[in-house]
Amino acid sequence: MSSGLKILELTFDELRKVLHARYGKGIYHARAVYREVFQNGIQDLKNTADFSNSRNFARVITSDLEINAGELIETKKENGTTKFITRLQDGHEIESVVIPMATHNTICVSSQVGCRFGCKFCQTGQMGFSRNLTTEEIIGQVYSAKFKLNLTARNVVFMGMGEPFDNFDNVIQAVRVLNDQRGFNVALRYITISTVGEISAIQKLASLGMKRLRLSISLNASNDHVRARIMPSQRISSMRNLQHALIDYSFSEKETFFITYILIQNINDTFEDAIELAEYVKPIPSKINIIPYNPRSASPFESPSEEKVLQFCNWLAECGVFVRKRNPKGQDVMAACGQLGKIKES
Repeated sequence: MSSGLKILELTFDELRKVLHARYGKGIYHARAVYREVFQNGIQDLKNTADFSNSRNFARVITSDLEINAGELIETKKENGTTKFITRLQDGHEIESVVIPMATHNTICVSSQVGCRFGCKFCQTGQMGFSRNLTTEEIIGQVYSAKFKLNLTARNVVFMGMGEPFDNFDNVIQAVRVLNDQRGFNVALRYITISTVGEISAIQKLASLGMKRLRLSISLNASNDHVRARIMPSQRISSMRNLQHALIDYSFSEKETFFITYILIQNINDTFEDAIELAEYVKPIPSKINIIPYNPRSASPFESPSEEKVLQFCNWLAECGVFVRKRNPKGQDVMAACGQLGKIKES
């Protein structure tokens, strides 16, 4: 049999079909393989109980399994937040973060090496774009956190390096693998994809019927002029077109978008910005997350004061908007929102 069974890219049903086609094995062995890899982190199946009567197959499948989660080369910690850096097989490096919440952990995963959208407040955006991650490399971040760092997470957010919808097919397959009940078993309502607002991808996702999957829109401005200043990709489409796409999106009952708004001093933090933002989100089922700007390397921007952040939140609340202030975590180890990646020195 040929080798190269990339199990981190497969749902259980996909693995079951592969085992039947390649080895003539059925659902019993598929369940055992999937459970040992995704629930127990075991790659060597030769001595596991489920294969006690099929040692030859256990040797074959162990030899054929490929789990290329990458090499964990560095971890950095700050007050419970853990950033870990993975070196991929081609030498590229990606960064991921496990964030402690009140009752659970959230893992922030990357979807690309770098990013082509160039948001000026974002460290990753200043790296330029190298390539998309494979589904295996995306899932590998969750695998490494769980089995190499012993850090389990209830929530998975695609808010690390890259624009997830610029790598649509691999990201959606990763969501399917994460969601599989026989594996990591992460409910769709605990998975969030963050996007700058790729309208065609939002429409494509709407057609897939994943109604419990969470979407976070990285808006960061109340009008096209300000948004284009800090997010060059804004020039591709207007905020009005984005608004229409969000209004038309089909959610399950009571689901909402998360609207992420990075608050930057003297850029998007005025009373007029708050009023305009409140008007913009009025027809969209949404909750706004206000995130004080986390400085990137050689940043041209400044973080707002705590007083300014609270004032901006209050302005929105007075307009009837559901708003939450997000406190930065991991800022000192460059693990906070917008701080992932390394910018090459010129």
